[in-house]
Amino acid sequence: MLALAEQEEALRVGTPRRSRREKASEFWHALVGRPSGVAGLTITGIVLLVALLAPVMAPYSPYFQFPKGLTIDGAPVGLSWQHLLGTDTLGRDLLSRLLYGTRTTLVVAVASNIVAGAIGVFFGSLAGYFGKWVDLVLMRITEVLLSVPAILLAAFFAVITRPSELSLILIIGGVNWFYLARIVRGEVLVVRTREFVEASTVSGARHGLVLRRHVLPQVWPLTFVYMTVQFSTTAVFVAAMSFVGIGIQPPAPELGNLIAEGSQYLTSVPRLAIVPGVALGITVLGFNLLSDALRDALDVRS
Repeated sequence: MLALAEQEEALRVGTPRRSRREKASEFWHALVGRPSGVAGLTITGIVLLVALLAPVMAPYSPYFQFPKGLTIDGAPVGLSWQHLLGTDTLGRDLLSRLLYGTRTTLVVAVASNIVAGAIGVFFGSLAGYFGKWVDLVLMRITEVLLSVPAILLAAFFAVITRPSELSLILIIGGVNWFYLARIVRGEVLVVRTREFVEASTVSGARHGLVLRRHVLPQVWPLTFVYMTVQFSTTAVFVAAMSFVGIGIQPPAPELGNLIAEGSQYLTSVPRLAIVPGVALGITVLGFNLLSDALRDALDVRS
């Protein structure tokens, strides 16, 4: 009966069902056919590669303080062949700390985005599919949580817990799912009224099967694009929490605390803040360009 419902939907639309390979090929050509897609893929690919290979690419340990890493006056050593980006205020290699800091920011941002996506899709699909009191209760809870700035919620939980990568992932993921839940809920409200979903329901299929086989596949493109857009925001969120001292704690490197440490020496050694700031900006730019191209390639409504 489920296969029959899928065939009926394909006939209703009036187009033959395409194979997964054909869909993937069409999507790839649409993605790389846009300048923003090529630029986004290139930048994000380089950033992800740098983060992945940070232990290999980093010339030194990010924690090692070089005996000659400071001048006689106690100032950081400038650019040299030994230290391509110089050293920081404690004589540690800035390039090594930048590579590991980028790695930490991306790990926390990606993981927390996955957590937020899973929670948002779960509650949003339940609210949109079942409606009635389920929709009423879940959306009222979401609206209450949306009324409180996410940074304040995250700060509250970060203060009462011991800051670590795991706790930061759970905290940021736990305060960033509200918008996605509302987006998924709205999309599910539209999908559940389509004929192929109604045919599956009438045929006696279980709600969980209908959601998994027919509803959620229609929602994934929009969800995927939103999560890609949200990644850049999440990366800034992670850096902001570390910048104000409630995120990743020194001496562990993270782009936010690197910027915070360097901001105290903007007049004397500006590169300490500018270099990690530029790295964060490039990361955000890459994912923003990629999300725009994905939205067009997947043909989802903005």
